[in-house]
Amino acid sequence: MSDLNLLCLPCDGIGPEIMGASVEVLNAISSLLDLSVSIESGFVGLESLQRYGTTLQEDLLLKARDEFDGVILGPMSTMEYPSVSEGGRNISGAFRLGLDLYANVRPAKSRQGIRNKGPGMDLVIYRENTEGFYPDRNMYQGCGEMMPDPDMAISVRKITRRCCMRICRQAFSAAATRRKRIAAIHKANVFRMTDGLFLECFRDVSREFPEVKTEEILIDAFAALLVRQPEVYDVVVTTNFYGDTLSDLASELSGSLGLAGSINANAETGRCMAQAQHGSAPDIAGKNIANPTSLIWSLAMLLKWIGEHRCDPSLSLAGSMTEIAMDRVLANPENWTKDLGGDISTDEFGRRVVAALRQLPKLP
Repeated sequence: MSDLNLLCLPCDGIGPEIMGASVEVLNAISSLLDLSVSIESGFVGLESLQRYGTTLQEDLLLKARDEFDGVILGPMSTMEYPSVSEGGRNISGAFRLGLDLYANVRPAKSRQGIRNKGPGMDLVIYRENTEGFYPDRNMYQGCGEMMPDPDMAISVRKITRRCCMRICRQAFSAAATRRKRIAAIHKANVFRMTDGLFLECFRDVSREFPEVKTEEILIDAFAALLVRQPEVYDVVVTTNFYGDTLSDLASELSGSLGLAGSINANAETGRCMAQAQHGSAPDIAGKNIANPTSLIWSLAMLLKWIGEHRCDPSLSLAGSMTEIAMDRVLANPENWTKDLGGDISTDEFGRRVVAALRQLPKLP
């Protein structure tokens, strides 16, 4: 029997609703496969700010690191947070940095029957998560943004060999199990030192994987190529800021951000966090109409990732069955939520995924 201890943090906006549907699916697959899964909830985001004066308590972050196998994080309303000095911590960034979750893995796949602008797309983006043009995670002390005077703002970018090597190695490992193609996205013609270091690491790691075909593409060219020929790309690896932007583009081309799963992981420590790729959608919060696909898909990815890391076939099977059930539900327009053109509620979508799970055989 697999033992799994998860921390669920609904966060802001539609977070509690999509988390409820996701936990219902998790409980169903756990029961079907006789998994021992313990779930604990906590307060983060605006509710934590109101209760504790901070969007993320440091004790909760330490507890996630020391006591849990994984985290499920709902969407954040970061634009509503106050400054860091007033308690407005970036929750996602704090978990990625605090748990050293350096690999943000974001697949984008177009599905038959769901309207999309990227037919044939089936790629996965490996985005470095812990440095780059992100002020909250690129300085040992202080902030990576500063204003020397009221009319000047400066932002510092940090790129390290260690972080580039490990994200490239994870991306190449994934490419070796897929279609054996990988593209490094960069702007080394302008950022000669920072993106130049990233490309140097990419080339070094490529020597460990001679069977994987490589490409190096400028980010502006890749954005155009992704629209023109989305079916060409397999695995994409890039730095933090580029990956954040391109993964949203890829997901929207493949159908919708609401359909896009995402995990943040560390292959060396085994830590993993599932996270909805979209925002908190405060305009529809509390209406029970949000699409929970992104978070459920992220949960399935977490189960598979932890299963593979632990060599635990039961957890890997749980993730695979959840993905198959999701595909079957999404294939029928009668199961679509409002954003896809249907009228199914958030809760009902979760129940239909559970029903689809119960109809599946226990795959080998």
